[in-house]
Amino acid sequence: MKTRYYIMIIAGVFSCLTYSCDKEQENTLSGNLVNHSGCKTFKSYIIPNTPDTLSCINYSFDPSNNKLTLNHINAGFNCCPESLYCDIKIINDTIIIQEFEKEALCDCDCLYDLEIELYGVFSKIYYLKIIEPYVGNQEKLFFQLDLESHNQGSYCVTRKRYPWGLY
Repeated sequence: MKTRYYIMIIAGVFSCLTYSCDKEQENTLSGNLVNHSGCKTFKSYIIPNTPDTLSCINYSFDPSNNKLTLNHINAGFNCCPESLYCDIKIINDTIIIQEFEKEALCDCDCLYDLEIELYGVFSKIYYLKIIEPYVGNQEKLFFQLDLESHNQGSYCVTRKRYPWGLY
């Protein structure tokens, strides 16, 4: 009987410690969408830096400020959103950024460039997962981010379904 009692106490303490560690990690990360381009038009693609068939994350890490800056190139949204924003969280070693638009006011979609800043990031290995509203069954932006070895870099996926691949 006493053995069962001690096992329950140890399991309860372990559960509390595990929960508080995960919760603490979630609270250390903060960030938001700080800037975005307007809807890209044909003129934007006369001399493109990044083809419209690619959706890319360019990243830059400042270890002295624990700041990670992400540029999402060619993010797909409605042509006339009331606003763009994102939800950022971390679960274990995965940073999850879900992108949103408020009110799709037009009957068209286009590409935008987004700048997102994250604080409370450390020099370690993370996985970065971007959840996009219009990507459908195309390849997702999900990759390993090794901030121990690289303070900057990029990752791209090919997309050819509207609004990608128009020009």
